[in-house]
Amino acid sequence: MTDAMKTVVLAGALDTKATEFAWVKSLIEKQGLRTLVIDVGILGEPGFAPDVSREAVVSAAGGDLNALRRGEGRGEALEVMGRGLAKIARALYDEGMLDGILGMGGSGGTTVASAGMRALPLGLPKLMVSTVASGDVRGFVGPADIVMMPSIVDVAGINRISAKVYANAAAAIVGMVRLEAAPIADERPLVAASMFGNTTPCIDQARSLIEEQGYEVLVFHATGIGGGTMESLIGEGYIASCLDITTTELADEVCGGGASAGPERCLAASRAGIPAVIAPGCVDMANFGALESVPEKYRGRNLYQWAPTATLLRTNIEENRRIGEMIAAAANAATAPVAILLPLKGLSMLDSVGGAFWDPPANAACFDAIKSGLRQDIPVIELDCNINDRPFAEAAAETLMSLMRHSERDIVAKR
Repeated sequence: MTDAMKTVVLAGALDTKATEFAWVKSLIEKQGLRTLVIDVGILGEPGFAPDVSREAVVSAAGGDLNALRRGEGRGEALEVMGRGLAKIARALYDEGMLDGILGMGGSGGTTVASAGMRALPLGLPKLMVSTVASGDVRGFVGPADIVMMPSIVDVAGINRISAKVYANAAAAIVGMVRLEAAPIADERPLVAASMFGNTTPCIDQARSLIEEQGYEVLVFHATGIGGGTMESLIGEGYIASCLDITTTELADEVCGGGASAGPERCLAASRAGIPAVIAPGCVDMANFGALESVPEKYRGRNLYQWAPTATLLRTNIEENRRIGEMIAAAANAATAPVAILLPLKGLSMLDSVGGAFWDPPANAACFDAIKSGLRQDIPVIELDCNINDRPFAEAAAETLMSLMRHSERDIVAKR
């Protein structure tokens, strides 16, 4: 495909941002790419005629534009427009009419445009110029590879600051669309692994052992969005098996920390029917920001300042029991081979003998909840070592390889 055949979709509210989008549109077209403009405005008339009207966007979501205009809920209108944009953007991509997408706006425009971007596949260029790009953008980006660019000033006119920002945005999307990386000739099955700073030694060792057996390992940082992205790729069918050693995001779900991936974390492999090894790695800690950000109810608990902006809470017996129940429930939902590994001498670097988070009774509560709630056919392997000791990494890698071989035999037998 030549550059002239490639199309950048521009998604924004043409009732309030028409001047800005017209300017960026002209910059992109001067570089030899086509543009396709989708209007997601609601109230005023569009400043210029789009290629896809707002009426078409609302219709794609099963809504009614006049009803949205009469309604009092701005949130509902944004949800409908985002849902419609997602359907149209995906259809354009499937038809070969979308090679990259650019949005610009404030919080509302970012909500709508990013919803459309999240419907597009990994690797397709997605750029959002936003007034909220320098804040917490997790709700906008989710598990997608959206590039967030701060607008610096509001998306309101062309001035000496915004002109440079918009020009950089146009250049960025043109460059991303034009550049086609040479495909990597790698047919190895993909293995997903969850990792935290406190389980890095374990995953580094296990990854090396697994890759020696002919697999490619994708490591995800279990910060909430990392686990969510891993599970999204599992759900999309990219992943052959999962080494879910670092389930710390469950601790944040239970304690209200900042790294939760939601209550269904750990369920993706079970639902996808792929082999998995699960361990309660780093469930000894829930994540908060600076020390002053820790909720008052936790102030008297065992806290560890990992960095000036990162404070860890040591989970207690009751919290570990709930986490263990969640792990058991996720494993019980599996239709493919699954195994549980328990490191009896600690769940992280901090939770080691003599360490700041060493708490055998709390760990035992998690282990007991897993074992008592687990299906009898699911193996539990208890190892008398810390999760970061080499014997644990070796057992994790060997167990996953064994489960994969077992799964492959089952597939052959059913043919």
